[in-house]
Amino acid sequence: MPAADVLIAGAGPTGLVLALWLTHFGIRVRIVDKAAEPGTTSRALAVQARTLELYRQMGLAQAVVDRGAKVAGANFWVKGRHRARVSLQGIGEGISEFAFLLIYPQDEHEKLLIARLADLGVHVERNTELIRFTELLRFTEPGKEVNAVLKRDGNTEEGCYCRYIVGCDGARSKVREIIGTGFPGGTYEHFFYVADVEAAGPAINRELNIDLDHADFVVVFPLHDEGHIRLIGTVKERPDCTPADLTFNDVGRRAIEQLKVDVRKVSWFSTYHVHHRVTDHFRKGRAFLAGDAAHIHSPAGGQGMNTGIGDAINLAWKLAAVLQGKADDALLDTYEAERIGFARQLVATTDRVFTAVTSTNRWAKFVRTRLFPLIMPVAVRFAFVRRFLFRTVSQTQIQYRESPLSEGRAGVVLGGDRLPWIRFADGTSNYDTLAEPRWQVHVYGDVDSPLEMACRELGVVFHRFAWQREMSDAGLTEGAMYLLRPDQYVALVEKQGVKELRNYFESRQLRP
Repeated sequence: MPAADVLIAGAGPTGLVLALWLTHFGIRVRIVDKAAEPGTTSRALAVQARTLELYRQMGLAQAVVDRGAKVAGANFWVKGRHRARVSLQGIGEGISEFAFLLIYPQDEHEKLLIARLADLGVHVERNTELIRFTELLRFTEPGKEVNAVLKRDGNTEEGCYCRYIVGCDGARSKVREIIGTGFPGGTYEHFFYVADVEAAGPAINRELNIDLDHADFVVVFPLHDEGHIRLIGTVKERPDCTPADLTFNDVGRRAIEQLKVDVRKVSWFSTYHVHHRVTDHFRKGRAFLAGDAAHIHSPAGGQGMNTGIGDAINLAWKLAAVLQGKADDALLDTYEAERIGFARQLVATTDRVFTAVTSTNRWAKFVRTRLFPLIMPVAVRFAFVRRFLFRTVSQTQIQYRESPLSEGRAGVVLGGDRLPWIRFADGTSNYDTLAEPRWQVHVYGDVDSPLEMACRELGVVFHRFAWQREMSDAGLTEGAMYLLRPDQYVALVEKQGVKELRNYFESRQLRP
């Protein structure tokens, strides 16, 4: 009966990232998926800046950027006329090293993650489905473990003991079904399609192109190869057939024709409903939910896959700390506390955006087709608008201020915030030190020597940066102590003090 510290059900981006980070921390994992092969008909496209910042920890960021397509602008069309263009060039300048919108299809993304995981000696177990699991008392030492039953190749059952199980198994999650945490929400009435095609025309310009017509809806996404695009739009009503019977010939063609998209070849085509749901709990006992198993919403803003990856990294370092005896099991309760609030907020936000984009209401149509093309190009000329848009979409605004792991304040930065990013004159940045997922302390300005010694004793990496004006502009406070978690969030921000640093770990029963 093969054992693992963590059994991961589902080998999409969320499960693969969780497996990759846990393996890096030295945790034994098994990752299973009932599909015979990796997905080839994925819908997720955008890789946000926050994901790329975290991907630097595994040396993945540059590989994703090199394989992806940077998008310089977004174009808006109404009734076949190009009404507006919004420049996205450097929209996140000064906020992140990855100050751009990047398109990298999920199927290619998964291949990269699978390859990196294989380099570490971990392989996805295909044709392997989770059937059931139970918690049981361990006989070798006090505590509990999970006894899972897997089915291979559709018939052979196999047992697997593990310390924890994580459901990354999508909207129809077996793990969620077993633990009974529910999946409240709903389904939009609209039916959508996604297609990868080779095409030509004015909208095949390596930028986003969006048709805002009330009678039809389509978005053109550029892919890496010249002339290759992804189309997402509405499907025409066909009451005489099932979704599985639909083909590209059944999609709404008016918007495609108005954008003057000349489709030469359809590589693949799929239809889907869009849901908006969040489970009631991300944890129950030794079972956890992450990604689409925990929350699912409209594709507005390209948030879904990135949110799942954020779940995985948040959970990974905490599982590793508990399994390695560096933290009490209570640390794992902070996973739900930190991630469920953002998931609920995201579902509500994307629901409003999605409804506005697809509504046939007269006022919504007027705003979408008349006001928006006029106002948006003007609004994005203002720096504060561009910063707001980038922070919202890029997920760099995610914070955990209400978390039990967050403490202190210095200036505008509070415990739980993402550390402000700063580019130095020599081309380096303060994020260069975050490449390794470890606890560390940053001090910007002069430092007290007892603090540096205390960091060495505790096993916390210490970095001091000479004070520069740009640090103040970014929101940092001269001489303050910033304790950073392994996932790059500020755990404690305080005046330099050995007592405060020690108390942070002792009060939470944590060891770096």
